Amino acid sequence: MSDFVCNTQVAMTRVFQRAKRSDRGRPINAHLNLTVDLGVIRKNVASIASAVGVDVLAVVKADAYGLGIEAVSDVLSDLVAGFCVFQAEEAVSCDLARRTGKRVLALGPLESEDPSDYTFHHITPTVFNVQQARQLRRVRPALCVDTGMQRFSCPPSDCRSVLAADLCGEAFTHAAQSAHIKKFLEITERFELTRHAAASGLLDNRDAILDAVRPGLAMYRNAFCVSSRLVEVHDSCGPAGYSGFLAERHGVILAGYSHGLRKGPCLINGRKSRILEVGMQSAFVEVDAHDRVGDEVVLIGGELTEHHLAGYWNCSPHEVLTSLSSAATRTYVH
Repeated sequence: MSDFVCNTQVAMTRVFQRAKRSDRGRPINAHLNLTVDLGVIRKNVASIASAVGVDVLAVVKADAYGLGIEAVSDVLSDLVAGFCVFQAEEAVSCDLARRTGKRVLALGPLESEDPSDYTFHHITPTVFNVQQARQLRRVRPALCVDTGMQRFSCPPSDCRSVLAADLCGEAFTHAAQSAHIKKFLEITERFELTRHAAASGLLDNRDAILDAVRPGLAMYRNAFCVSSRLVEVHDSCGPAGYSGFLAERHGVILAGYSHGLRKGPCLINGRKSRILEVGMQSAFVEVDAHDRVGDEVVLIGGELTEHHLAGYWNCSPHEVLTSLSSAATRTYVH
């Protein structure tokens, strides 16, 4: 963005100064491999943009769901109108706005109530009440409207007073169903401002396509593979492992629950198999007579999608992806 000028006299809060580049939360496991196809992510976003016909605000919070905020934002900067993070420090850690030349919206709670901090980093903060909106009115914050989520948002009874005072230039909601969209429109329809409500789950709902959309998981579908390799293969002799599982033949991989792995299906040499037991840093998998040490074990990828695993793990697809990706060694392809 041509008018981005670094004003070194502007103060930064200690919270922003503490932001670290490349903090992934878990120690990286050299035996757990994450391959990210940036070309597929671009294709997904281009398809979303074409379908909705409005601005796309790409959600790259939590290090782009564990796929790498820098690589993902760089490859999308020419396709999107801006990026969404949860807290401002995620954008500060990789200088997101200046690197991409696009706007950044911080969706979560404030880390500073000093407008200069957000001006310095070219970040739009989100406010949840009149006091925060007044404090940050100079940077035209976004107002998060509570339509049913009941967290990090402004109660409907207070929203109109904030909007009527013209303290915010933007309003959004975290919507999970059509009723949330209807409520959001009722609260904001009288005001001139940018509005958005559709995340990945509502991209097919035309009523939710307002001035922008915020896709997250939808951008990353079919764009990644997490795998490990067999380090041991054994003919089983009775019960094995801590749990005493039974299998004719088993193998071992160096990935465990400390790396986000859980019991469920896997793919070995393209064949469906299963994870028999998960330890802290290793796991047992069921193998057949043709599997050998060094063979690849796919934990997520291809036909083994995050939605498929979510059913086995009894959690959301988002949790599956971030659990397996955050500790893996990354490789990027186009």
